[in-house]
Amino acid sequence: MSKRASTTVAIAVLLSASFSAFAADTGSKSITVAHSGAQPSVSGDTQRFAGQVRIDPLFQSNAPSRLSGGLVTFEPGARTAWHTHPLGQTLLITSGRGWVQQWGHEKHEVLAGDVVSIPPGVRHWHGATSTTGMTHVALQEALDGKNVNWLEQVTDEQYRQP
Repeated sequence: MSKRASTTVAIAVLLSASFSAFAADTGSKSITVAHSGAQPSVSGDTQRFAGQVRIDPLFQSNAPSRLSGGLVTFEPGARTAWHTHPLGQTLLITSGRGWVQQWGHEKHEVLAGDVVSIPPGVRHWHGATSTTGMTHVALQEALDGKNVNWLEQVTDEQYRQP
């Protein structure tokens, strides 16, 4: 199976689980479909992102599930600020080439089909390479209603380092 097919299967399984939790919470025993584009795209704000970033919300957590997900597209050179997630984060790289870096470590290149697992509380950033855009599905759970803790911006010097 190709990396792209594997990523598509992984996304389908994860979304299926979250929609099942949604249906269970509403007391409904029927399948729920969240149509692509049902929620408007938003631009990444300058306190949390550098460069051109578009966020397409996929689904919000709905108790008892704590899982939420979004499709995030980074233009070349765009990236997140440093941040942590109280219960960790999983990134499913769907297109392009990007970088992910944990504080104090070298950055890793990521490609379409890669899956990145970020443990709870790990300070990190992710985004596109300087020459190629990157899109990923970001999945994270909330703890006490919060799924991310934003920190300072990644400097241009930090971004350019290996």
